Amino acid sequence: MGQGGSLVAVPPVPSELAVGLRLRRNKRPIGAILGATWLILVILAAVLAQALPLPKPASLGNTYSALPGWHHLLGTDALGRDVLSRIVFGARGSMAVAVGATTVALLIGVPLGMISGFFRGATDSGISLFVNFMLSFPPLIFLIAVVTALKPGIVTLVVALSLLGIPNFARVARANTIALADREFVTAARALGASPLRILRRELLANVMLPVLSLALVVMATLVVAEGTLSFLGLGIPPPTPSWGGMLAAGRDSLRTDPQLVLIPALCFFFTVLAFNNLGDWARSRVGRGSSI
Repeated sequence: MGQGGSLVAVPPVPSELAVGLRLRRNKRPIGAILGATWLILVILAAVLAQALPLPKPASLGNTYSALPGWHHLLGTDALGRDVLSRIVFGARGSMAVAVGATTVALLIGVPLGMISGFFRGATDSGISLFVNFMLSFPPLIFLIAVVTALKPGIVTLVVALSLLGIPNFARVARANTIALADREFVTAARALGASPLRILRRELLANVMLPVLSLALVVMATLVVAEGTLSFLGLGIPPPTPSWGGMLAAGRDSLRTDPQLVLIPALCFFFTVLAFNNLGDWARSRVGRGSSI
């Protein structure tokens, strides 16, 4: 109470819950920032590999160097090939397969899922049967069968891995379409005479794509591992084209004497997969809170 008996407004004291929510909202996603930074570096290295002052990745040298030097910053392998050059050019294969297969799977799986969730009935049953049929195959056995039947290469890997990714995108798109199909904006569009195709394209697609894009980041992480596994087994990108999985396979025989030949590509796998997962978790949390990515 102030002078003359007047009341003085006392500012409300924020509760512990409000303070905690505010701190959490203002907290920077360090994992997502570091992940995005790493992926930008990997993508730039893959795109600009030809322009970088690096030896050709398949060039055989006369000397083997386990220690870094001026001409070979990460040393050379048993055949005298520059390790840094093979890491940089190997990023091309991993990124091309992961991004290419994810894009193809998204472009096929999302329309299938949206059509299934919107029309329901026999259409939904038929598409769901196809999706469940695709999910019934053990992934590794399916990949080995497809890659063995076709000519090994990046295109074959993209086709095989995209077939594995289609059911995941279809199921997420279907679930979100079902959740949105009875919302007010869809009902209003129907009342105004909008065709099903227009409703799917103009009203539902943008809302369905938010969770789908967060899933795409996690799928890319999985496909990087899948490409590396197949290359390690000799069924991925064929030599002399470098790949991280192929480098792991080539260095396993000298793991005791020269562990860096395995450690360097393994770290590239680790940081790339971790970066995709961190970005995917961040994107999923933003979608869950109703924020735009």
